[in-house]
Amino acid sequence: MSFRVHKNTTRMMNWIRDLLRQSARKMAATTTTVSLPAHGSFCSVFPPSRVLFFNLKQRRSVRCALFPPETRQSRRFVSLSLVFLNFLSLPKDAMGGSVLDKYLKKKKLDPLEAYIPAVILTELQIKDLGKFLEVDQPKFADCRNLLRSGPAASLRINIRAVAQYASDAGNGKSAFSNVDGCLRALEDLDSLLLRASRNDSGASIKSMEMKIGTALDELDSLLKTVPADVLEKGRAMADAYRTSEEDTELENLDPESKKLESIL
Repeated sequence: MSFRVHKNTTRMMNWIRDLLRQSARKMAATTTTVSLPAHGSFCSVFPPSRVLFFNLKQRRSVRCALFPPETRQSRRFVSLSLVFLNFLSLPKDAMGGSVLDKYLKKKKLDPLEAYIPAVILTELQIKDLGKFLEVDQPKFADCRNLLRSGPAASLRINIRAVAQYASDAGNGKSAFSNVDGCLRALEDLDSLLLRASRNDSGASIKSMEMKIGTALDELDSLLKTVPADVLEKGRAMADAYRTSEEDTELENLDPESKKLESIL
């Protein structure tokens, strides 16, 4: 493979050198010579005050380089060819790294443990969404807001990070397929919720539940690529978060509700 690349590079450099020679010949061919005689009708077209300027003791030749549009294009192409030739003459180590590499660095991921709790909480959030659709008159606008709030708001970033870790472990193809399937199902679900909020009879609850089931299946398959110890810690953190959230909701109850709760 390296021999073929070297052979192609050599052929390209020879082609550019031939092009430079041809351009040089064209530029030489467009150069004309104008002869100025010492005496004669050439000087007679100028006023007498300028005759002395042309009254030369010997013949002179003035070389005038003419640059028609074709020559300008050739010169421009030659300049580009020189730049390209300079690029080909770089050593292999220099060609391996681009000048823009230091500006286009890949963003470093956080540890895998930082993404798992949020993914699990989003999974629980989607399950809650399915429960909201079981009531007689679901509030579809609120369901759409649920997909955009809390841990679900950063689902796209979190599951792609998990898939990247799975790819590093050799399971990238299935992991990224799970990511695409989950996001596609949630986008379809959001579209159905929007149509239902506008009283579109074609957006049925059953189709929404199917999209929810697809999204949950894809998330579950993605989480199976996570090491068992990391997944266990993530579930523990997600449970702790949910518990603290429920406690906060109880503390925010009005005094009458707290009194009733204590009696019960």
